[in-house]
Amino acid sequence: MIRKLFASAIVSATALMGVAQAEMTYKPLESDPKELTFGIISTESTSNLKDQWLPFTEAMEEELGMKVNAFFAPDYAGVIEAMRFGKVHVAWFGNKSAMEAVDRSGAEVFVQTSKANGSQGYYSHIITHVDNDKINSLKDIFKCDKSLNFGIGDPNSTSGFLVPSYYVFAQNDVNPKDCFKTVRNANHETNLMSTAHKQVDVAANNSEQIGRSKLKAPEAAKNIKVIWTSPLIPSDPIVYRKDLSKEFKSKIKNFFLGFGRTGDIAKAEKILAGISDGQGKYMESGNYQLYPIRQLALYKEKLRIQSNEGLSAEDKAAKVAEIDQKLAELAILVKYQ
Repeated sequence: MIRKLFASAIVSATALMGVAQAEMTYKPLESDPKELTFGIISTESTSNLKDQWLPFTEAMEEELGMKVNAFFAPDYAGVIEAMRFGKVHVAWFGNKSAMEAVDRSGAEVFVQTSKANGSQGYYSHIITHVDNDKINSLKDIFKCDKSLNFGIGDPNSTSGFLVPSYYVFAQNDVNPKDCFKTVRNANHETNLMSTAHKQVDVAANNSEQIGRSKLKAPEAAKNIKVIWTSPLIPSDPIVYRKDLSKEFKSKIKNFFLGFGRTGDIAKAEKILAGISDGQGKYMESGNYQLYPIRQLALYKEKLRIQSNEGLSAEDKAAKVAEIDQKLAELAILVKYQ
C-alpha cells in the first residue's frame, strides 16, 4: 500500500512541479554547447559577484577543457529565462529561483553549496538600523500605519521574498502593501546597505549577506540589527539543463564534487572561501531538496486563498482541498526522500 501511495505521489508531484508544462515551454538544446555558460543570480552588484565567481568559472574552464562564460542579469528572472532559452546551461540559484528554473527552464538540481564547516543551510532575517530603538521585534513593524519603508527581496529570492512572505506576513495576516509606506524590491546587498544608511526602515535579508558584509563592508554591517530569524533554509542548489547529454552532465557534476577534494585543494578552498560569506565543498543533491520550498509556497497560497473575501465559501473550499492534496503528496516525498 505504501509503495502504491508513494508511486502515486511521485506521479502527482511531477505534475505539480510543472514538468509537462516546462517541456512545452523551454527551448530544447540541439546538442551539448561548444562553450558553457554559467548563470549567477543577482544577490549583489555585478562587480562584487564577478570578484567572487570568476575565479571559480576559470577553474571550471580549465578542468572541463572548454570556454566557460559567466552570465549575470539584473534580477533572478533574467537567469531563469536565459536558461529557459538555452543561453545558460549551468546556474547557481537560491531554492525558490531553482524551483522556477526546474518548472519553466528544463533545469535539474545536481549539487548544493555548503559552508566551510560542512553545514548546509542559512537563515532569512528581518533587519533594521542598530540605532532604531523603536523596532526590536516583528510586532513593532506591524503597527501598519504606513510610516515605515520596507525593503523586500527579488520576487524569486527564497530568503529575501518567499520565506518572509510566508513566515513574517502570511502567518501574521499582514499585507505589506497595506502596512508600509513603501515596499521596494532589491537584492540582498542593496537592502542591507539601504538599511545601514537609513534609506529604508526595515528590510528582508539573510545570514550569508550579513556575514559577507562583516568581511567586506564592516562599517555598514555594524549598523545592522536583526529583529527576526527564520527556520533553517536548505543551502543553495546548483542546476544544469536536464537535456545536456549524460556524459556532459557527468563531467560537470564531477567537477563540482571534486572541487576542493582533488587536484589543487588549497587553491580551490581559497576560491570557495571568497564566495558569499565563505563556501565549503559542494554536496550531492537533487530536485528533492526543493520539496520543502514547494511546501512553503503552497502554504503561503493556502493562507492567501483562505483570507480572500472575494471567493465564495464553495470555491474557497475547493481550492484549499486541491492545495491540501498537493501538500499531502509532497509530505510523502519528503518522508521518503
